[in-house]
Parts: sequence; C-alpha cells; structure tokens
Amino acid sequence: MVRILVIDDERSIRNTLKEILGFEGYAVDVAENGSMGLELVKNTDYDIILCDIKMPEMDGIEVLEKIMELKPDTTVVMISGHGNIDTAVEAIKKGAFDFIVKPLDLNRLLITIRNAGDKSLLVKETIVLKQRINKQYEIIGESPLIKKVLEMTDRVAPTDAKVLITGPNGTGKELVARRLHELSARSEAQFIEVNCAAIPSELIESELFGHEKGAFTSAIRQRKGKFEQADGGTLFLDEIGDMSLSAQSKVLRALQENIITRVGSDSPIKVNVRVIAATNKELSDEIKNGNFREDLYHRLSVILINVPSLESRKDDIPLLAGYFIDQICGEYGQPPKEIEPEAIEELQNRKWTGNIREFRNVIERLIILCNKTITREDVRLYAPAENSIAG
Repeated sequence: MVRILVIDDERSIRNTLKEILGFEGYAVDVAENGSMGLELVKNTDYDIILCDIKMPEMDGIEVLEKIMELKPDTTVVMISGHGNIDTAVEAIKKGAFDFIVKPLDLNRLLITIRNAGDKSLLVKETIVLKQRINKQYEIIGESPLIKKVLEMTDRVAPTDAKVLITGPNGTGKELVARRLHELSARSEAQFIEVNCAAIPSELIESELFGHEKGAFTSAIRQRKGKFEQADGGTLFLDEIGDMSLSAQSKVLRALQENIITRVGSDSPIKVNVRVIAATNKELSDEIKNGNFREDLYHRLSVILINVPSLESRKDDIPLLAGYFIDQICGEYGQPPKEIEPEAIEELQNRKWTGNIREFRNVIERLIILCNKTITREDVRLYAPAENSIAG
C-alpha cells in the first residue's frame, strides 16, 4: 500500500486530505507543522509527501530541503494557497516532484498523487535493480591473493588513474573494473564495456570513436562511439591485447589529449573518460613481436592489477560455492541447496582451467541436476572427470 504523509498547518486541509486519500486506498499520516513532519520522515519511509509552503516556524521550502537531505529519493509534492511561478520553480529546483495550488482540485490532486506514486515505485525498483547488479559483480574471497586485489582496487578507485588488469580468462577481470567504477567519483555516470577481441579489426575504430554518415558503405547515419558514450564515466577495454595497431594509435591519442575524431570526420571531439583496460595476454611478449605499442602499454599501466587464477586460491572455493548456490537458486526461485563438506573437498581437488567462470557453470549444473543436498558423488558425476587432480 502506498504510504502518504500530509504536512499542513490547517487542520481542515489535513483532515480532508486524510479522508479523501484514505477512501482512495492510501495509508495516510498527518503532521501539523514542519518539525513534526520531519520527525515522522526520520522514522517512516513514505512513498509520497504532500507539504504546504506557508507554515509558521518552518516554511515548506525549508522542510523540503531537510527531507531531501534525510531521504533524497522521497517524492514530495508542494501545495500552497499563495502559489506563484517563482515559488514553484524554486520548489522544483530543490527536488519537489510537483507543485499544486489551493484550493485543491480533487481530480488534479489524484492525478498528481498517481503520477507521484508511479515515480516513487520506479525509484524503488531502480534501487533494487542496482543492488542486484552490485551483488552480481561482487568479488568473493578471503585468500591473501584476492585480498591484495581488493586492497589495491579500493585504494586506486577514487582516483582517475588508468588501470591495466591482467590475469587468465575467467578470473573476474571485469568484476575488478566494475568495482573501480562503482567506488569512483564517476559511479553515477556510464560504465561502457568494449570487448576488443569480439569486434572485427575493420570495425573497431568505428566502435570506439564513432562515424559520420557516409564514412563507409554501411554508415547510413551518424553514430557515437564508445568514448563519447562513456563521457564523464568509465570505458573498459577488455582484451585490449587483441586490438589492431591502427586502433591502438588512435586510443593513445585519445588518452594523451582527451580528444577523439569520428571515422569520416576531421572535427575533434573533447571527451572526459577514465580508461580501464584488461588482457589475458602477456603484453611484453606482444610488444616484442610488434603486435602492441609500447607507448600505449605505458600509458595504460599506470596501475597494474593482476587477478589470480582459481588454482592459486582454492581456499576460497567454500565461500564461492556458497555464494553461487545462493545466487543461482535465487535466480531460479528455489531455496538454496546444501553442499556436503566432502563435496567441497572434491571441488577443491579439481583443476579449474576455466577459473571462476567454469566453477560457476559447474555449480549451476549441480543445482539443476542434484537433489536438496550436493554430495561428493554428485560432484564426481557431474563435474568433468578429466578436471580431477588425482584419480
């Protein structure tokens, strides 16, 4: 049920709104002044707040400011018998959802409440979705190696330093990149990911820098590239070791000058992007073989973070198993399954050449195919036998 707070110094207005909105199915609390209203806001989560502007002691604009400090996601509708354009504009600038004038028109009021309720629901859904996304990209582990990665990530994240993340496939390099973004001052802006290995070499420049209409045969309209899309935020260049030399030179210029040029254009575009790169290749070898620019390597590797393989941190397997069991069972809408200590031991005796990605797939397979409790025999049956360290 949508919960509404009415803050108004006129008893007749408070009582009328409580009666009307209660009849419409809303749960309504009332407060006779700003101080009382703020106390209620501190202790209760309201979906919508109706607040009068002209009140003794503390006026509605001041109440609005304090509500925005306490609970900035709250939907506030200002009401006043002394409405004017300047007051309405000030209220909206300070975070109000809408402004309506007394005497209140019932239809106008109910439409505003309905729209405010839709906005409040959308905010809540967005918060829940962000929490799910954040949990999806959580880094799990307590081994010394992963603690070192977390410590380094948390220290570097608040800066704008460029970071090169290395490590085998499936170790979670993207998770480190996302953590760097989420803990930075850019967290409210875009996190744009580009898999350099998945884009044909002839298209990588258009993908990164965009193109003008007619720049090539299939360029039927102007298109922004990933650098422009990430402006103000973070650009994650995954598998950068697979990027063509031509694209590397343009990326180097973008990093040096914070300027890019679309394919088919001579006009420079200023961008403000933090670049994080990742690779599973040994870039020093790629440089020796002429496949990677040494100057770009030095530009990207202000900070180096190496993500360890699962083989090197098997002590984290019990934690990882529990985490993935809870996560996957939640996705499937079923209660979490138990896993026997012997099954954990069996998982620790496996070679995880595919690292965390492979491990999660095996846990998902076990959840689908096993009964309520995952046993050692289940692991032997459903995890590939060739992965076993000992027969």
